[in-house]
Amino acid sequence: MRLFAISAIAILSLSVANNVSAHCEVPCGIYDDEARANLIAEHIGTIEKSMKQIVALSAEAETNQNQIVRWINNKETHASEIQQLVHQYFMTQRIKLPAAGDAVAVAKYHMELSQLHQLLVYAMKTKQTTDLAFIDKLRESLTAFRGSYFGAKAMPEGSHKPEGSHK
Repeated sequence: MRLFAISAIAILSLSVANNVSAHCEVPCGIYDDEARANLIAEHIGTIEKSMKQIVALSAEAETNQNQIVRWINNKETHASEIQQLVHQYFMTQRIKLPAAGDAVAVAKYHMELSQLHQLLVYAMKTKQTTDLAFIDKLRESLTAFRGSYFGAKAMPEGSHKPEGSHK
């Protein structure tokens, strides 16, 4: 009985450990914001490819429902990944509350929250449709967020930050 209890605890511990996100909320100071923005851009590209595959496979004379479902699942997974990065990484950990009375910081804060909210909504919309217009809206929102968040040192999609740089 004791061995069973130890085994059960070990299994539960391992299953919980697998659900821990890649970046915690401990203020460790180890952040790579450009990498997260690039990852969002990569997810957008994957959603776009998934949408195109769904449309193409649906138009075939003999539709392969299994492949269509796999592409739908892929599209939804990557949209959820965008939502996770936006709310868990940027909104929870990186966007700082502005100092009271600092009108410029408050305006920047509101703009970035708005841009991140747009990313959340457009990621949701990509789950509901294969309309590529939402891919364009995701990219536009990400570009706007990059410009505000990174400022003059905004990195284009797919680039990597120089060694030693940090926001």
